[in-house]
Amino acid sequence: MQTLRINGYDMPYLEVGQGPPLVCVHGTLGDFRTWNAVLGPLSKKHRVIAVSLRHFFPRHWDGIGSDYLMSQHVADVIAFIEQVEPRPVDLMGHSRGGHIGFRVAEQRPDLLRKLVLAEPGGDLDASLNSAGTPSEPSPLAARMRLAAENVKNGDIDGAMLLFVDMIDGDGAWARLPAAPRQQLRDNAFTLIGQLGEKRKPYAKAEALSIRTPTLFIGGGDTKGTLAANHRALAPHVAGSRTVMIEGAGHWMFDQAPQKYCEAVLAFLAD
Repeated sequence: MQTLRINGYDMPYLEVGQGPPLVCVHGTLGDFRTWNAVLGPLSKKHRVIAVSLRHFFPRHWDGIGSDYLMSQHVADVIAFIEQVEPRPVDLMGHSRGGHIGFRVAEQRPDLLRKLVLAEPGGDLDASLNSAGTPSEPSPLAARMRLAAENVKNGDIDGAMLLFVDMIDGDGAWARLPAAPRQQLRDNAFTLIGQLGEKRKPYAKAEALSIRTPTLFIGGGDTKGTLAANHRALAPHVAGSRTVMIEGAGHWMFDQAPQKYCEAVLAFLAD
């Protein structure tokens, strides 16, 4: 593990392999370990740089403070990339990290060569919602509030069960192996911060502004808003591609790492 001083914070990261830099940004409850299953294959062609965002493992945050904000994490990733050589870099984000990747491409396209968004998280505004109205609060958001309350009350496993089963179905938390379970537990207090992160919904005009070549990746078995966002965004991101990983859900790089890496490497090689 190494660190870079970013906006007054020592951002931890793992770096594996040689070649063009590929910066990877994890999602909710993740950290640089999120990408473990795909580090080997991706690092054969790229210098893979997996970051842990502000307040995530190996930090042990208590959920107190006012700097757990989407804008802060976006600014941190931008400042991190500004220290990576050579630039522009390839950027890959999953879920909440996909939202961060989208905002980086929107704000600083000069830093990016290509963009990979694996089921980017967030809400859609009226311009992207087929009903012509902003997205209704998702069941996932309600579950996250309950999960954060469990964390505050010391019931970490209860919080993880609520969150994981909401995404991958009943019994998903119980089926997780020990290592990914512990990774989620290690980041439990970030759920408290996420409730007040001030994440903006996606807008059609924002999607139209993206000029970075973009690959959207979805899991064939993913349900709900996490399955809807990339389908809503992709038609408005010029020249974007979409790959579906059949038989996998939201954590498709863990569930089908070979197919995931094949899709990413083919896109980055073009």
